[in-house]
Amino acid sequence: MNMNRKEWGVLSLPVIVAALGYFVDIYDLLLFTIVKKASMTGVGATDASMLADSTRVINWQMVGLLLGGILWGVLGDKKGRLSVLFGSIILYSVANFFTGFIHSVEQYAVCRFVAGLGLAGELGAGITLVSELLPKNKRGIGTSMVAGIGLSGAVVAYFTYRFTNDWRLCYEIGGGLGILLLLLRVSVSESGMFREVKTKNVVRGNFLMLINNGKRLRKYIVSILIGLPTWYVIGILVNQSDRFAKSMYGSSTLDSGRSIMFAYAAIAVGDMFVGLVSQYFRSRKKALMVYYILCIFALVLFFSTYNNSDTSMYAICALLGFSTGFWAIFITMGAEQFGTNLRATAATTIPNMVRGALPLINMMFLDLFQKSWGWSLLKSGMVTGGVVMLVTVVAWYFTEETFHKDLNYVELP
Repeated sequence: MNMNRKEWGVLSLPVIVAALGYFVDIYDLLLFTIVKKASMTGVGATDASMLADSTRVINWQMVGLLLGGILWGVLGDKKGRLSVLFGSIILYSVANFFTGFIHSVEQYAVCRFVAGLGLAGELGAGITLVSELLPKNKRGIGTSMVAGIGLSGAVVAYFTYRFTNDWRLCYEIGGGLGILLLLLRVSVSESGMFREVKTKNVVRGNFLMLINNGKRLRKYIVSILIGLPTWYVIGILVNQSDRFAKSMYGSSTLDSGRSIMFAYAAIAVGDMFVGLVSQYFRSRKKALMVYYILCIFALVLFFSTYNNSDTSMYAICALLGFSTGFWAIFITMGAEQFGTNLRATAATTIPNMVRGALPLINMMFLDLFQKSWGWSLLKSGMVTGGVVMLVTVVAWYFTEETFHKDLNYVELP
């Protein structure tokens, strides 16, 4: 048991490597959104087919993320946290490097699917490893550093494309960064908690154990639902900020890619602060509620008459980003909800389930409210946001406080 009691600091090698790994993860994950138009045109998409072709590519990436979340989560508990970190980085690095050489929409979709499979394992394994290596009073700060540094990858992706103006080179750079990270990870230690539980006769990495027990299933579901605002904000409001700008004040100059850059820069800052807020309150739940309140305030501003210029839209997107900068604490809470033999499975699948919820939110926003009910873009956006926040706050109420929780335990069948 002493092997997992070593005093690791928030600036230790495992934290730094996990943070840099998530940096490359986010760089690659958001790159498609940033280079979408140029890259889709480069592989033969036309103005008429752009929407359908780009949707097909991003949907394949999301399918890869969902399947990869389960695959890497199970492997993380069966084979170890480091096995997932090594395997995922190799897979998405190779996929992204080869994306620089594709020549058709079909090839693009295949590469994004494989990249999604790889990207799905990075954050959950990193958060699990850091949570198990750091003492409980440093977990929140350590995982916030991982997310804060990692999320800045979106900003780097934006400026890399702006400076190079070559989407193929951007993908090749992403693949190269991943291979460089692989060299750093050679020196990272495996979690002592995992090494200890590996010697015991317990079931590890059984995804069904998350859903075949009423108490665990409830914890798993609420762990997913408390993260929904992040992808509503990014996937709908920020990603389609150009459409909202045109509808709200007639703008034809707003760049949604720039909105994403501002939002993710602010998310990175928010994730750096959320660990400190959690430490101040000695509570994960109170820190989450502070960010939820700020998010609701930012949503009111987004749909108000104050949002009447490109400048105000960029500023509000940044505020929305900061208010949803609780990704680190949200995933840490998911990891802390479950025993060592299921922790990687939970922490890896939970964020990918939230990402996978975006198509469902989009169905409500677009297919139900706009296409079926004939609502306007603004009304659909407001009601969708209201539903998402209501579900999230109810889930928050039923979520277990995990700030002081000792993680050295196992789940029984």
